[in-house]
Amino acid sequence: MASARALAAQVVSSRKKTKPLPINSMFKLPSPLPTWPPGEGFASGSIDLGGLTVCQIATFNKVWATHEGGPDNLGATFFDPSPIPQGFFMLGSYAQPNNKQLFGSVLVAKDIDNGESLKKPIDYTLVWSSQSLKIKQDGIGYIWSPTPPDGYKAVGLVITNSPEKPSLDKIRCVRSDLTDECQTDKWIWGEGSEFKVYSLRPTNRGVQAMGVSTGTFSGESLHVNCLKNVKANLSCCMPNKNQIEALMEAYSPLIYFHPDEVFLPSSVAWFFTNGALLYKKGQESTPEAISPSGSNLPQGGSNDGEYWMDLPSNDKDKERVKKGDLESVEFYLHIKPMLGASFTDIQIWIFYPFNGPARAKIEFLNVSLGKIGEHVGDWEHLTLRVSNFSGELTDVYFSQHSGGVWVSASELAFESGNKPVTFASLHGHAMYAKPGLVLQGSGDIGIRNDTSKSKIVKQTGNDFEYLGYDHDEPPWLNYCREWGPKISYDIADEIKKVEKVLPWKLKTAFAKFVKSIPNEILGEEGPTGPKMKRCWNGDEV
Repeated sequence: MASARALAAQVVSSRKKTKPLPINSMFKLPSPLPTWPPGEGFASGSIDLGGLTVCQIATFNKVWATHEGGPDNLGATFFDPSPIPQGFFMLGSYAQPNNKQLFGSVLVAKDIDNGESLKKPIDYTLVWSSQSLKIKQDGIGYIWSPTPPDGYKAVGLVITNSPEKPSLDKIRCVRSDLTDECQTDKWIWGEGSEFKVYSLRPTNRGVQAMGVSTGTFSGESLHVNCLKNVKANLSCCMPNKNQIEALMEAYSPLIYFHPDEVFLPSSVAWFFTNGALLYKKGQESTPEAISPSGSNLPQGGSNDGEYWMDLPSNDKDKERVKKGDLESVEFYLHIKPMLGASFTDIQIWIFYPFNGPARAKIEFLNVSLGKIGEHVGDWEHLTLRVSNFSGELTDVYFSQHSGGVWVSASELAFESGNKPVTFASLHGHAMYAKPGLVLQGSGDIGIRNDTSKSKIVKQTGNDFEYLGYDHDEPPWLNYCREWGPKISYDIADEIKKVEKVLPWKLKTAFAKFVKSIPNEILGEEGPTGPKMKRCWNGDEV
């Protein structure tokens, strides 16, 4: 009996050891991509960058893998793109951590400038080998840096499982004027002082920045370039209005609000028509009602403190407007080219008349922070990043207070086909990809960001309005001042109220925590509108 138990334990142990790695399966969106409405060049499979035509390859041949180190200590796998269409050439190998399903792509390029845009390397330099490493690995990995001819640059590295140099015909270097500077982005693999591998992204990113990510990798001390879109007309590969509406039909996120949320969103027009007031410095006693479209708001200028908005002056109306109006909600879309127009970013903005008070977790206690965190007006957003090669959703950005995070489509939950599920935090309205508690602090002390699935949900694709993009901009979009007044409560007073209810041993921890509360929560003023944010013309992060 004992030997049978030992054998069973060995089988269980063996099964645990041989559990498939996430990267061994390829991620696919839950539903097939639709047939997009006709247009010029969006989702056509390739993009003309000027001198080069590039296409996106998302299928690979495995070259080498390590099974430890990197995220979650699961290692990483290195690939070559395959198959490559006739007339196109590889620009670099691909790498991804093993802790996620395979989901990525690299660009391959075709010379459309009489053979002058692409050239073979003249040699390779071995920049790293795993030969001396005592790690779990499939054979030995070798990483090579192409040596470009004069006037050309390498935009990727090559992985092999042999000490022999790759063929000079394996890869192409790109003419210098068709490249741009790039920087390391996400950590893929490497530990301690060992060689570290990162994904890459263009250094300059925004609607006017022309850098195009190739999808390749590099080491932190190696210099690799990205591609550059030198075409004068970027709109040729961007989606048109019909295609945008099809993208929203396919990918519009669902937003779940916390079941205890009382400070819900509304449309901007609802906020204005329900008593929102415009104040002018020096004339505080005679505020002006705001028209439904915001046509009487001051336009342009800067956030100079001369004007601000506030809730209705009547207490009853003030409390009613604070709670918003879910039925009136409109989502405001800002469409922008990103990464040299190889992607389209669809920003989805949502307005809340009021941001509720913050709540904190102090070790084993949950406490309200009184009025701390409260402010009039709250703008939050999600951003869908869509490949202009295929129309596939690749990532979603979640705004979170003064920052946010990109989440790969492979790590999202979906409902009703390919619609990402998102969650707005209680009172603060920060956006998250998963329900639960996210603590903004350190250890067991911080600001609570609670999210939960509830019956309070909005589909962002049902009611939206374009902010520009061949549509007239609403007047409120070019209002540069704050959407709420400067706070009027005594922060020290609010902190003392909290301290009174804390056990003695937690008072010191709380005092330390207060010093670390971010500025967007302590001493907050009303926010500026979407067009005043850095991400309006720039990248999210």
